[in-house]
Amino acid sequence: MRDRKGLDPTDIRILSAVQKHGQLSKTKLAEIVCLSATPCWQRLTRLREAGYIRGYHADIALERVIDATRVVVTVSLTHHRKIDFDRFEAHIKSIDEIINCVATGGGIDYVMTVVTPSLSSFQALMDDVLSADLSIDRYMTYFATRLIKAEQPNLAKLVSQTGR
Repeated sequence: MRDRKGLDPTDIRILSAVQKHGQLSKTKLAEIVCLSATPCWQRLTRLREAGYIRGYHADIALERVIDATRVVVTVSLTHHRKIDFDRFEAHIKSIDEIINCVATGGGIDYVMTVVTPSLSSFQALMDDVLSADLSIDRYMTYFATRLIKAEQPNLAKLVSQTGR
């Protein structure tokens, strides 16, 4: 049975497997998904071409590489016009140190996660953002002391809970 997005339970199993394990050999993926290798690989190719898979990434233990500064920043804009949101978002997308930015409803407009090598480099980055004429009304910073959890959602569980 396919849902409105054209995915069936086997597609969800394939997506869940690559989400959890990254790139897999044809044989290993077929084994995990419980499907023969060729049809499994054809489905994976179709899912890639349809844009369901954005890419493959390694989960690097950053704390083992560098003692970085991680800061959560909330941002509220002065005006709430589309042009203001578009300008802010385009600028934020161009900054590598901002690893996550979510638009929110309610009292603040955005929640960002920023990772820099030091507190002074974080402040320099924020100075640049503030001087970029992005209509920022106010921002609040929250310095992370420990990363407790950073994962992708359990795709199979999420889909099963939607009643598909």
